[in-house]
Amino acid sequence: MPKDAIVNETLAAKFATEKDSPYTRWVADEGLEIIAAHYVPDLRTVELRPWERRGGRGVFINHEASRTSNDCYVCEIPAGGKLAPQRQLFEEMILVLDGHGSTRVWNDAGREVTFEWGPGALFAIPLNAHHQHFNGSGSGPARFVASTNMPPALNLYDDPEFIFGTARDFPGRFDGEPDYFSPKGEQKGLLLDTNFVADAAALPLIEAKERGAGGGHIRFAMARGSMNSHISQFPIATYKKGHRHGPGAHVIILSGHGYSLMWPEGEEPRRYEWGPGTLIVPPNMWFHQHFNTGTEPARYLAFKHETVSVRNAQGVPKAWISRRIGGDQIDYADEAPVVRRLFSEALAKHGLKPEMAEAYANELATLPPQPGEAGAPASA
Repeated sequence: MPKDAIVNETLAAKFATEKDSPYTRWVADEGLEIIAAHYVPDLRTVELRPWERRGGRGVFINHEASRTSNDCYVCEIPAGGKLAPQRQLFEEMILVLDGHGSTRVWNDAGREVTFEWGPGALFAIPLNAHHQHFNGSGSGPARFVASTNMPPALNLYDDPEFIFGTARDFPGRFDGEPDYFSPKGEQKGLLLDTNFVADAAALPLIEAKERGAGGGHIRFAMARGSMNSHISQFPIATYKKGHRHGPGAHVIILSGHGYSLMWPEGEEPRRYEWGPGTLIVPPNMWFHQHFNTGTEPARYLAFKHETVSVRNAQGVPKAWISRRIGGDQIDYADEAPVVRRLFSEALAKHGLKPEMAEAYANELATLPPQPGEAGAPASA
């Protein structure tokens, strides 16, 4: 099977101009580059370029398949410095990688809030609110990674001045509430409605056995926006169920060590090692699966846009539903033999053995029958 549907240069040349977009041109005009990759070993050390307009340094990281839905960038604030103020007609979620500092947010009505942050802080910028980031240290830079839904907005209007210069408050999103960025929130099932998390690596999670391996999970609604994200954690010597979804998920490892397998249907899996700070961007509808081979629970944060979540008629993401009944999650019972072999070999290097027996047994108790088996739903 041909890989990634790569065609000859003659055919590719016929569509070359269509690969460009207002968004990619804007990034180039900012003096930055886009790392078109689905794996970055460490966001904390990835090379950055001067970002003159903002007064810091940055780089965009975005797999080809996700540039029309959302993006990801890393930005560094110099020691004792600050970024230029900015407002924007798109949403943004931020994870602090290194450093301590503060952010000021205000609207045209004159209402403002300032809050402090440190490593692991997670927050969102309200739609079109003025904001400015400050580095609280005079001895070292502060670095954060962010995901936005700027690509569709900029591609639609093709006017950066409109995107960054429109004077319009959205009081339904932000009205200068004094406690807007306080570490509080309302839990709604798996969803935590909050605007600020002090330390994503230490946030308590909710049990989510549907994803396998006895893991914990929490989802976020931040700044009353349409972007979303989630945190997942799974125990030592266990692994998550393989699944697939739409483009634009940017998976950032918060703690632990292990590896991920990613593959388009019908091809052999490709392996990517990870630790704290690693970024993984699963391409559109590629299966992917995460394995904990370290000596502590593994936790990751996934920034994403709603286009990632292909859902069923009940609103459940198909990435949570067994392929046996039409979903996009691979049951443990149906995974390829190579999955368990590679996992056992990786654990053995650390003197560990798989702790998956309970997860396998729990799945069998509720496993849907294979299509064609007795009790399986009849095909249409």
